[in-house]
Amino acid sequence: MPNATRTTLTISRSFRSALLVLLAVICGGPVAQTATAADAERTIDFSLQDLDGKTHTLAEHRGKWVVVNFWATTCPPCIKEMPELSDFHDRHKDRDAVVLGVNFEDIRESWMRRFLDSVDVTYPILPWGTSPATPFGLIIALPTTFIVSPGGTSVARYTGQITAADIEAYIEGQTASRTEQPARENEAQVP
Repeated sequence: MPNATRTTLTISRSFRSALLVLLAVICGGPVAQTATAADAERTIDFSLQDLDGKTHTLAEHRGKWVVVNFWATTCPPCIKEMPELSDFHDRHKDRDAVVLGVNFEDIRESWMRRFLDSVDVTYPILPWGTSPATPFGLIIALPTTFIVSPGGTSVARYTGQITAADIEAYIEGQTASRTEQPARENEAQVP
């Protein structure tokens, strides 16, 4: 009888991401990925201009959660989630969170303006182009949404359509766990 050999399969991060995208397509819902430890320690920033020439950066929103949504006009789930993202942005922009929409396609400015006139989007739209390399990593499917902590680190990635309730639940969970942590540490120090 031949000796049986055991093979260990190592899955690369990009392959794992591709599998999650496939799962999102099959299941029809968003797939959440929390940031790796290395990502969570790295402050992310970018500088992009909106269609009116105003420059937007992540750094200008330090102290707030930032929802960065990569989308395209040819992506039906992207368009379907826009009212949810606008609702979230409108309810939170003056308090604790904002949305930045990053258009991920090569499109004429006139076409983009015409499209935006046909939908109700209240958050800034920032043209990116089609380079899959972003400050957050590769974009391999649309829509892809990143949640950036008030400290400026990417803490979550959603591939697929997302709702305001999904975002709020994530932020509330993160806020609650951060609030409970110091209390637990203080309890441990009490004799």
